[in-house]
Amino acid sequence: QVQVVESGGGLVQAGGSLRLSCAASGTIFSVNSMGWYRQAPGKQRELVAALATGGSPNYADSVKGRFTISRDNAKNTVYLQMNNLKPEDTAVYYCNANYRGTWYAKYVEVWGQGTLVTVSS
Repeated sequence: QVQVVESGGGLVQAGGSLRLSCAASGTIFSVNSMGWYRQAPGKQRELVAALATGGSPNYADSVKGRFTISRDNAKNTVYLQMNNLKPEDTAVYYCNANYRGTWYAKYVEVWGQGTLVTVSS
């Protein structure tokens, strides 16, 4: 089985910064993409940023210029540097990995449990 574990959430004032980390572990042959999603109270889960292996980052319009996604492919880890945080960034942030366990397997997705980011005004 493959697990992803997020860390780095917390409480920060508006204008501050946080860095989220997510590591995927288990039987992984290759990772197609890793990314971050978020879900605010009463809202649907939405894409924040994603990065395919060998590809360019994809960001939600609301975070462009403030958030930066990066990966350490050797460690199956993805990071999200969040700067100039706003109260509307408050949400549970989830890590997602699209991977396959063997060379002949299909790619599947796995989700983390989420980490809470709270931005106070």
